[in-house]
Amino acid sequence: MSAGDYYQQTATEMGYAAPSKYAPKDYTVGIICALSKEKAAAECFLDVEHPQTKAQPRGDNNAYTLGAIGPHNVVIASLPEGRYGTTNAAAVARDMIRTFPKIRFGLMVGIGGGAPTAKHDIRLGDIVVAVPDSSRNEVLKYDFGKTVQEKAFQRAESMNNCPPLLKSVVSALKTKYKRKGHPLQEYIENALKTNQRLRNEYQKPDPSTDVLYRPDYVHPEAADVCSQMCASKPEHMMPRPIPFSLEKELLEEMHDPTIHYGPVASGNQLMKDARLRDSLAHERGVLCFEMEASGLMEHFPSLVIRGICDYSDTHKNDHWQGYAAMVKDEKPAQRAITDTVAHWPNSEYYDVRV
Repeated sequence: MSAGDYYQQTATEMGYAAPSKYAPKDYTVGIICALSKEKAAAECFLDVEHPQTKAQPRGDNNAYTLGAIGPHNVVIASLPEGRYGTTNAAAVARDMIRTFPKIRFGLMVGIGGGAPTAKHDIRLGDIVVAVPDSSRNEVLKYDFGKTVQEKAFQRAESMNNCPPLLKSVVSALKTKYKRKGHPLQEYIENALKTNQRLRNEYQKPDPSTDVLYRPDYVHPEAADVCSQMCASKPEHMMPRPIPFSLEKELLEEMHDPTIHYGPVASGNQLMKDARLRDSLAHERGVLCFEMEASGLMEHFPSLVIRGICDYSDTHKNDHWQGYAAMVKDEKPAQRAITDTVAHWPNSEYYDVRV
């Protein structure tokens, strides 16, 4: 056996593709995450992981994970540790499309804060996919606009830069899931079986810890966690369609992740204001708050997918972050999107920089 054949066999046994087989131009899907825990979750759904590219140019500060989902080569990157917000997200996207020039489209995946309403019963662990809603575009830069004396803050127009092809694919997936449902929980369980080290942090928390508090009830500074004070008084909680007195088995069944479709709000400040959350949810149809999408849409038009880990209020904590990071990396959705793009009539490389 030659040295090359030996390396090929060893790489295959380890789950890697031969480094000489793939060049940067062979990668067509870009995935950007904000946090390292989100990137770890995304990596769990790769069918195979590739070695690092040796063609990364000077000035590209991203650390990439390369691999494949089905027949499609995928690039995954996250923001630098401790860096957040729209500007940093734009910098990661800029370097990615410079190093991997044939990327067809991007996916912005990660966790976000939900904005539940009577129309959208959003729960922790649910998924929000950013799409236009009626006359509203999919991403609202809620902290960007102008302040005029004696007038309310005037927000800038929302952004509508998701490639039309992806919007069509989302519509097709929405119809499919309405008829047949989705095997999301099964995929997550399989991923955690393969990655046992992640189970404690990424498995689904007890559904009884999913509590939505009244918008006028602010988390007491003296309480480290909500279970110490907030959750002990039912009068602080918002009524939900499923009463907390139900048996645990039924509660878990009814809390299976739901996929919601609508606008997301994006900005450079962390949303922990329930009253502003509710105002934007009712006035602008916002389903979710996050901190990166608006930085990507002008330079790296993407489909934004968020797993809900909190309710954008003062009771925000990290308890649901792991599961929300895992649930947003919905393998059936990602595979269906990439497969549909590959087989779309007359499809060509979509230059996300246009």
